[in-house]
Amino acid sequence: MNKENKMELTEGSEYKILSLGARDNMLETEGIFKGFINIGVDETGLLMELNHKHGEMAGKTRIVPLHVLLAIDILKIEENDKKDDDRGVSHYVG
Repeated sequence: MNKENKMELTEGSEYKILSLGARDNMLETEGIFKGFINIGVDETGLLMELNHKHGEMAGKTRIVPLHVLLAIDILKIEENDKKDDDRGVSHYVG
């Protein structure tokens, strides 16, 4: 995949996430993506700062585990500030 087609979640962007909730319910999370977090040994989640649509929870941070994600809607994209230093080398063997 070339760099023009590369899509990734960027910190500071706004997303609406649908995920599995309790029983047969979906949980809707809308807000600003703050990054990824490790949960335990082998689980990863998205850190989301909740927006005004969450009422009293606005401004709080929600962790959405990756294994419960159903859909991600992109509401507002922020440019990635990181310099892409990918030279095709995924690891070092010494």
